[in-house]
Amino acid sequence: MNEEYRDELELAAEELEDAAGDAESDGLYEHFRFVADPGQAPLRVDKFMQEKMQHSSRNRIQKAADAGFIHVNDSPVKSNYKVRPGDVVTLMLDRPRHDSTIEAEDIPLEIVYEDSDLMVINKPAGMVVHPGAGNFHGTLINAIAWHLKDDPRFDANDPEVGLVHRIDKDTSGLLVVAKTPEAKSKLGLQFFNHDTHRSYLALVWCNFTEDEGRIEGNIGRDPKDRLRMMVFPPDSEIGKPAVTHWRVVERFGYTTLVECRLETGRTHQIRAHMRHIGHPLFCDERYGGTEILRGQRSSTYKAFIQNCFNICPRQVLHAQTLGFRHPSTGEQMDFTSPLPQDMQQLIEKWRAYIHGTTADTFAE
Repeated sequence: MNEEYRDELELAAEELEDAAGDAESDGLYEHFRFVADPGQAPLRVDKFMQEKMQHSSRNRIQKAADAGFIHVNDSPVKSNYKVRPGDVVTLMLDRPRHDSTIEAEDIPLEIVYEDSDLMVINKPAGMVVHPGAGNFHGTLINAIAWHLKDDPRFDANDPEVGLVHRIDKDTSGLLVVAKTPEAKSKLGLQFFNHDTHRSYLALVWCNFTEDEGRIEGNIGRDPKDRLRMMVFPPDSEIGKPAVTHWRVVERFGYTTLVECRLETGRTHQIRAHMRHIGHPLFCDERYGGTEILRGQRSSTYKAFIQNCFNICPRQVLHAQTLGFRHPSTGEQMDFTSPLPQDMQQLIEKWRAYIHGTTADTFAE
């Protein structure tokens, strides 16, 4: 599933939030359409839709069906309807579909490299990458559309060009953008085959007993919080396989600066994997990083941590390096992004703190 389509499904999930109770509208509008494959085994329509719309819970889909918003072959059905080969399953809502046309917006970009095939961009923390539910303007792709508005080959609304991969809104660092379908196809294949090199710097809670390690565990949506990802056993059928390699860069007693190298690129992979092994990213509210997980009980220490949160009020994660083969020339391209100012200041603050603290203070 391409990234643009996934965002549309996420928007549909938001719209399903209040689906029940809205069925009295005079007209319904088609938002999504799925055609069952010729080999489709009989499957409840709520399960079928959940597989297609992973950003929405089965409970919400069932409520939408109860309200008459799930149709099969142009007729409303209940949740227990069995989808069969060739069935046309549609999500119908009582409001027109949001206009997801991407508009060019004059927003500054930090372009690290650019040629006729691609761009490498250093994204600041706080910028959403692609328009989606609640963020339809001011995104990176809006800025890219403006930068390339005079390039007749590039259409920001064409999923065959544009972003090849993504990073979270509050993660800073490097991204590659394809200007042509050929470039996106070749770069996308490198990402799919894990032939790219990507490393991140992260400040995480707690110290490590080892200097390096490997985290393997499937990543899937948390059933209790669809905005958060969870780690499941590698041999389970839940989620998608994910592997993260880490190594210690610098220790600060109660926190550690680590380099994370991705073998796969799942949603929130580093954030979920690090939380899973007991090392949530510092100041990562969604994954428990805004709790004081290690350190002293003194008011002075608590004030120090709060000052740290104020300096870098986001998950402390930076996409530092990006490497791939050029889609046209085959040349190896490697890029490095310096730490943004908020992370630099935070790390310097931790260095100053541990230099003024005796080693046995960190014993726990």
